[in-house]
Amino acid sequence: VQLVESGGGLVQPGGSLRLSCLASGFTFSSYAMSWYRQTPGKEREWVAFITGAGGSTKYADSVKGRFTISRDNAKNTVYLQMNSLKPEDTAVYYCKVILSRVYWGQGTQVTVSS
Repeated sequence: VQLVESGGGLVQPGGSLRLSCLASGFTFSSYAMSWYRQTPGKEREWVAFITGAGGSTKYADSVKGRFTISRDNAKNTVYLQMNSLKPEDTAVYYCKVILSRVYWGQGTQVTVSS
């Protein structure tokens, strides 16, 4: 199982980024996927969730209305579209899947700063 995040970077407040997480080693469409984020000294925080078929999504209150999770099962990829970014969104973002155990990607850094 491998999860590889990409798409992070430096963006100004109010800007947008789209993160991607390419999955391999399991039947991607059969499993729900989640995005989390973490800043130094804090616990990893859940951000968004999507079911295997993509028909249901959930969001943390802190990102609701600004972030959108989606997936393309033909490409084994889950996305996180982040709009109206704020400095407090600065973090390393991780994707996660639960199979027989929890798997995480290596993370991608998002920095929101002017």
